[in-house]
Amino acid sequence: MLDETLLDAPDALALADRRGLLRGAAEAGARVRTAARHAAEAGIADLRPEGRPRAVLVAGPGTAAAGVADLIGALAGASAPVVRLAPTGVAPAAGALRWALPGWAGSVDLLLLPTADGSEPGLALLAEQAYRRGITVVAVAPEGSPLSEAVSGSRGLFVPLAMAPHEAPDEYGESLAASPGALWALFTPLLALLDRVGLIEAPPEALERVADRLDRTAERCGPAIATYSNPAKTLAAELAESLPLVWTEGEAAGPAGRRFAAVLAELAGLPALAAELPEALPAHGVLLAGAYAAAADPDDFFRDRVEESQAPRARVVLLRDRPAGALSAAPAARELALGHDTAVSELEPEEGDALETLAELLAVTDFAAVYLSLATSGHMAP
Repeated sequence: MLDETLLDAPDALALADRRGLLRGAAEAGARVRTAARHAAEAGIADLRPEGRPRAVLVAGPGTAAAGVADLIGALAGASAPVVRLAPTGVAPAAGALRWALPGWAGSVDLLLLPTADGSEPGLALLAEQAYRRGITVVAVAPEGSPLSEAVSGSRGLFVPLAMAPHEAPDEYGESLAASPGALWALFTPLLALLDRVGLIEAPPEALERVADRLDRTAERCGPAIATYSNPAKTLAAELAESLPLVWTEGEAAGPAGRRFAAVLAELAGLPALAAELPEALPAHGVLLAGAYAAAADPDDFFRDRVEESQAPRARVVLLRDRPAGALSAAPAARELALGHDTAVSELEPEEGDALETLAELLAVTDFAAVYLSLATSGHMAP
């Protein structure tokens, strides 16, 4: 059950937020500026690449690294394939994870290693394999970590992870890897790098606009802003006790929606499904008509349901990064949902370039997931 009174009690939210998730969300803009400075100091701005890489490989643990790979793939488009190397292992612990290069990877490819931990032996081994094959390696990890020593000098380019003064390196990977700030700390230096190699347009002025958009969104979504005028708190309240069906439209909205579904599960313990329009309509249509439909279980209206556990009801979350047009599937999505008495939550960012709209979608949904995590009774943030 969501405690809606907690949403409008900033002091109580702060007490419940033992992992500093709200602060991580609020500091996303500052994190982008710090990460961009670290990238420049590492020499990314001075790179003179001979051409674009044939493919970009991304390896790293957790939701943040998976989100980085997805975001890079969406922004790069047809410029080059982006392949995430999923880890294997007997446990999700840093010492147990292993990664392997595909057989076709070679000297014309680029390997990116984003991690908020940096102690993974598997990433150091992967960097060594890449070095032997002549693959360029770029790592973003905490300064002084084992990975920073494995990727340095002639073996690759290392960028220190942007961390806030209150964060200790030895606890960052364990406690704050799911923080909204971790995504931007890992993502920003790689945006600067891929701008230099010609895969993505993300010059310094574009990164500054992203930071400004994140700051403005944090002002709208912060804990001191009441629910009725706070889009993140409103979304959190709407999604409580539901099965969110995250339907996305637009290149930036796709990875934002998939990340939202992932952080809802990881932070708030709320399962969610994400799909892109128009394919989301047939993929999730049966959910709107079956046991998860809002109109399900109509029999015996007067029976006592207080002691009964009921299946969550589906709720559509429509994330879009472009206004409705002739080719938009949004009207069909609304019609399908409302035709099954299913409520729809909509989120569309202000105008801006692809990076700005992406930043706003990520910021609002990250805040919403954090509020759900903190205000849902029976679920305590670890």
